[in-house]
Amino acid sequence: MILTRLWNGLYNPPMSTIPRSNRGPLSPGPLPSNPNPPLTNPGLPVANANPLVLFNQEVIGCHRCSRLRRYCEDIAISKRRAYRDWVYWAKPVPSFGDEKARVLVLGLAPGAHGSNRTGRPFTGDGSGDFLYPVLYDVGFASQPTSVSRGDGMKLHDCWISSVVRCAPPDNTPKRSELENCAPYLDQEIALLTRLRVVVCLGRIAFDSYMQHLVRTYRSESKPRFKFSHGAQYALPGGRHLIASFHPSLQNTNTGKLTRAMLFEVFERARGIANAQESPPRLRR
Repeated sequence: MILTRLWNGLYNPPMSTIPRSNRGPLSPGPLPSNPNPPLTNPGLPVANANPLVLFNQEVIGCHRCSRLRRYCEDIAISKRRAYRDWVYWAKPVPSFGDEKARVLVLGLAPGAHGSNRTGRPFTGDGSGDFLYPVLYDVGFASQPTSVSRGDGMKLHDCWISSVVRCAPPDNTPKRSELENCAPYLDQEIALLTRLRVVVCLGRIAFDSYMQHLVRTYRSESKPRFKFSHGAQYALPGGRHLIASFHPSLQNTNTGKLTRAMLFEVFERARGIANAQESPPRLRR
């Protein structure tokens, strides 16, 4: 009950099981050109809030990377013409999803006019327009479109995060910025107590997760895993890692990543999460 009132959709409880026939069409038709802008201040968390809610609040208040903070704020002032009526989020973007998730989706960073505008991962840009319909078809998302924090989107058994929490110029964070954000990833994964599958979208997210394994003593050295789309690896603690190309417009518009390819990745992730057997430990 508490979580459903927090932050207008930043964090949601598991959605009810919805028969596919009642979920509505995959393409609901044109969306309003100017959906309700998100709130600029989510407020303070209530007492006795879930640790992931408190974690998200800590992320929002981060000022570790001055270059990224300035860039996000500058973008919020200049805007794109299509979003001139929006009040941009322009802060570190918190994670989003089901606190009991068994599947973690790990991306690179917020988009300058996507998540940096809307305040929710993969929301309001081309990457999200490609990702969320797939999550909906597999059963992780309550609807196929993601346009704003107040659009009613809920995730089931899935948590979406990124290795950098602020939008970087040219979608390219510096090494120091990746290092500044790394402790958040460690803390977040520790709070996802039911986690079984990590889906890394893109090479940087993949490499960052490898480094997480070393930092948290789950591997003595960086695992010799190679990034390739669809690659799957067994991890310590009964978890799996699946690699995927990032659903960037560069990848999806060129056909490097197709809807079928991404669907197969998440269908496999769902199957692993539902399986009872535990995979073997990571070989060092």
